[in-house]
Amino acid sequence: MKLSDYAKKLGISYQTAWNHWKAGLLDAYQLETGTVIVNEMNNNRTKDTKVVIYSRVSSSQNKSNLDSQAERLLNYCNSKGYNVVNIIKEIGSGLNDNRIKLNKLFEDLDFDIIVVEHKDRLTRFGFNYINNLLLKLNKKVEVVNVVDNDKEDLIQDFTSVITSFCARIYGLRRSKRRTEKIIEALKNDKNV
Repeated sequence: MKLSDYAKKLGISYQTAWNHWKAGLLDAYQLETGTVIVNEMNNNRTKDTKVVIYSRVSSSQNKSNLDSQAERLLNYCNSKGYNVVNIIKEIGSGLNDNRIKLNKLFEDLDFDIIVVEHKDRLTRFGFNYINNLLLKLNKKVEVVNVVDNDKEDLIQDFTSVITSFCARIYGLRRSKRRTEKIIEALKNDKNV
């Protein structure tokens, strides 16, 4: 089937389907005319493939987005014929490398594919390290919305760096204020 028909069947945009083709996620080939033909038989995973949906938002203020993100991913997985064995919803910073639910997922490793909406939903930094390690274990991360171009990817990386430094600066300020309060409380206790 043509790539445009494949995109309609999955309920995704043509651009997303094109990104999947360019990323090598589809069993497809390109005709001399430029038309991409998707082999239907090989793109429907068997029910033996265990898929985990991982959705994340940064704060509890975005909790409604967490549910809709998970629902979109579930629809995506169902349309691809995946066997979804777990849906993980987590609230926490993408900069936090100690997220409880994500760490538990990596401890169990009872899945074949982790499906995420965007790379930064899994992690802000080190996505390729995680993906490469999982590939060595015959597992993979499937990103539904792949970045369209290198410029957009560069902008996302730049945003991640700025966010990281801002979080560290505000964390240091908060820590300094906490330390000052403790010192003040200790001084007040000595004076009593």
